[in-house]
Amino acid sequence: MPVQGQNAAFDEPIEALRRRIEELEGFPEGSPSRRELEGLRKELRKTTADVFGHLDAWQRTQVARHLERPYTLDYVRGMMSDWVELHGDRAYGDDAAIVAGFATFRGRSVAVVGHEKGRGTTERIRRNFGQANPEGHRKALRVMRLAGRFGKPVVSLIDTPGAYPGRGAEERGQAESIAANLIEMAALPVPIVAVITGEGWSGGALAIGVADRVMMLEYAVHSVITPEGCAAILWRDQERKADAAEALRITAPDLLRLGVIDEIIPEPLGGAQADHEETFRLVGDRLDAMLRKLERRAADDLVKTRHDRYRALGVFEER
Repeated sequence: MPVQGQNAAFDEPIEALRRRIEELEGFPEGSPSRRELEGLRKELRKTTADVFGHLDAWQRTQVARHLERPYTLDYVRGMMSDWVELHGDRAYGDDAAIVAGFATFRGRSVAVVGHEKGRGTTERIRRNFGQANPEGHRKALRVMRLAGRFGKPVVSLIDTPGAYPGRGAEERGQAESIAANLIEMAALPVPIVAVITGEGWSGGALAIGVADRVMMLEYAVHSVITPEGCAAILWRDQERKADAAEALRITAPDLLRLGVIDEIIPEPLGGAQADHEETFRLVGDRLDAMLRKLERRAADDLVKTRHDRYRALGVFEER
């Protein structure tokens, strides 16, 4: 399946091999054409490993936006059971761009909040392509408050183009809703683990991203602004998005080196979109290990360490 987005030429050799393999699989067993299959499959694995081993920042952005990558509800179905979704913020309405509720994850009850982009045009429109309004952030906070009250850890799954910048969102307090989440998550007396599964841009990512530990999938991206937005501001030319992507340091290795994230979760060969089940296993194993460590710690220690973590971010020089 090709990477979605513009200028995804890096994926063309992989797609050519896949098309050839699919064509040969239609031939009868024992035919000369079928004998090529094993060699082509080996070549596909080698080509995929080579291509995905040398992606630049903009190419990683295209992978992170792939339409077949798993979203929050996929992770819930693939890693958890007993899912109970809660709706509405008890103030304005329900925002389908964020899902929130409780589930059982490997023997423990957890609160789950995450962005949901949806499948297919109709659902994507209903979910606003994963761009949350203020009521989405407030719904997430409502569930996190319940988690704090009942001592349940919080799992946050981040994958958003950013908080919705529409007029209605601004009128209903978009900035305030993000700020309120930052303040309350910083003081939540239970473990919080965030996983950036795809794209995590701007305040939309931060609104559910204040955590004790932040993990990131191998080809996910994360920054204060999208490459297109950065290019439009700096150079007034969105076509320089690849230059902006490099300058922003948006990739998982960059962010690990800068201390913004704590761990990189490897993806299956060809990215999370190529093998959902293996992705669920990899994410589930690391999430379970991280929760086990955090669950041993007292609430006061969690909050203090969380404060220290965010106060230590960033580098500056005095002159």
